[in-house]
Amino acid sequence: MSDVMTEALAAMQGKFGGGFSAGTAKFVLEGEGALMLDGAGVRIGNEEADVTLTADPDTFKAILEGETNPTAAFMTGKLKVDGDMGLAMQLGNTLA
Repeated sequence: MSDVMTEALAAMQGKFGGGFSAGTAKFVLEGEGALMLDGAGVRIGNEEADVTLTADPDTFKAILEGETNPTAAFMTGKLKVDGDMGLAMQLGNTLA
C-alpha cells in the first residue's frame, strides 16, 4: 500500500471511525486506489457502492484537512460524484 493510501485511510478512520450507516461509499484517489466506507468502517477496497467520489490525491487530502470545501471541489470539477447525490451531500457535511 502506498504512503498516500496509508495516510488517506488513517484520515478517513479518524472521521468515520464508527462507520457510516447511511449507505456505502467509495472514495477513488486517482492513480492510487480506492477506500470503501460503510457501516463497518473504512477499508482499502474497490467494490460496488451507492456513491463513488473521485478526486486526485491532493484534492482528497485538502478536503480531509478542511482546506477545501467538498461542495466547492465538486462545483469546480475537482471532485466527481457518481451515484446517490443525497448520500454524497451527507458525506460532504461530515468531511467538511
